[in-house]
Amino acid sequence: MDIEFLRKSIIFRNMTDDDIALALASLHTIEKEYKKGDMIMSAGAAIDSMGLVLTGSVTIETNDIWGNRTILSHVGNGGFFAETYALLDSEVMLVDVCANENCRILFLRIGSLSKFKFNNTTWGSKLIFNMLQISVHKNLTLSLRSFHTAPKNVRGRIMAYLNSVSLQNGSQKFDIPFNRQQMADYLNLDRTALSKELGRMQKDGVISFWKNHFNILE
Repeated sequence: MDIEFLRKSIIFRNMTDDDIALALASLHTIEKEYKKGDMIMSAGAAIDSMGLVLTGSVTIETNDIWGNRTILSHVGNGGFFAETYALLDSEVMLVDVCANENCRILFLRIGSLSKFKFNNTTWGSKLIFNMLQISVHKNLTLSLRSFHTAPKNVRGRIMAYLNSVSLQNGSQKFDIPFNRQQMADYLNLDRTALSKELGRMQKDGVISFWKNHFNILE
């Protein structure tokens, strides 16, 4: 286990190496590897563990019985997923977690937190506070998608999304984490309509792009 990587992770923030070791043991952590396209967690399952992406990335998505897919978010290296479902043992998952590329995931059994007595631990209260930070950040991420899909036309959704990514990167030149199909699924658009509108926007001088690299033009 890369202790330096864990030390930089939000969930272990402000913990000593001894704190981290105790937390890992208490949370019964286990590391697993997945290939691109593998299902990591499935809708309908009850879980007690959250995932920390050590390498690679995953997508959080909904897939209905008619074959329709909607991507809710992308979780990259160092990000977390399924923490809410893991804490609420009475709730089954309503989303799927899929490997967006080859990845390694560290699972932490946070569903057992209610059984712990934190009074005599130095890591317990830090973990709870850090979990709150993760939850707040995740709520912000999900709220962003509602802003991206609020415009009624295709160009409006594309511009809302690209503007957000530009602000997050502090640059008008940036890479997005999605391929075209994933971008269409995320924005709740038809892929053909998305590709056509991107071409029009480039022709109109609004943006330039190559694959997943974009430049918002003045």
